[in-house]
Amino acid sequence: MSDRSDDLRETVRERYAAAAVQVTEGGTACCGPQAIEVDDNFGSTLYAADERDQLPAEAVAASLGCGNPTAVADLHEGERVLDLGSGGGIDVLLSARRVGPTGKAYGLDMTEEMLALALANQKKAGATNVEFLKGTIEAIPLPANTIDVVISNCVINLSTDKAAVFAETFRVLTPGGRIGVSDVVADDTLAPEQRAQRGDYVGCIAGALSFTEYRQGLEAAGFTDVAITPTHAVADGMHSAIVRATKPTTETSSTTLPVSEGSCCS
Repeated sequence: MSDRSDDLRETVRERYAAAAVQVTEGGTACCGPQAIEVDDNFGSTLYAADERDQLPAEAVAASLGCGNPTAVADLHEGERVLDLGSGGGIDVLLSARRVGPTGKAYGLDMTEEMLALALANQKKAGATNVEFLKGTIEAIPLPANTIDVVISNCVINLSTDKAAVFAETFRVLTPGGRIGVSDVVADDTLAPEQRAQRGDYVGCIAGALSFTEYRQGLEAAGFTDVAITPTHAVADGMHSAIVRATKPTTETSSTTLPVSEGSCCS
């Protein structure tokens, strides 16, 4: 990993560690342009009131996302779910309720402070079918073919190696497994420099892929049935979007669909 990538990752870690501390001390965190902010584009307002009411206040306050992946992932009883970048645990706890006692919800995060907050929220919620893991989304600490559904809420755009994220997601999914992700996606007409003009990296804007780059990245990893549906604008030419894709029941080589030269996730 380059020095710039290391620096960006550390900046992201510091930003969300500070957000976790703010929530623990009674504040409210989100992935907007300020360290502590809730608006219509990011945060807990994107969840239904009855969902928020089911969870510890700290889990709701620590919502950092740009969508509600549990509402679009179509989770079923008994499924195993993995949340990439699980933060304070809101999507993990909601997923655990949907998959029931015969299923399991994993949360993966690299930030110690967020993991501590998530574990506290798990205890308050009394969730026994939940496990939080420390690690990065570019190197998921789970065996291959063990997860039925991968979700994520406005986190993949923060990665400096999105090809690795897509490859690892494909690896841990069972054949026929699927993703249901909320993320920020840019119009194809916007160059990376133009995306950076609309917001910083840790604010979930500058690192966003375009619609075409996102599709190509998932297809290069081996995914099929890729669908990217914008839901609301978060900046000029930048959208919160629902991303769905499937791992084929018969795996194909991930090298047969290369990402086009110049793509952000090549």
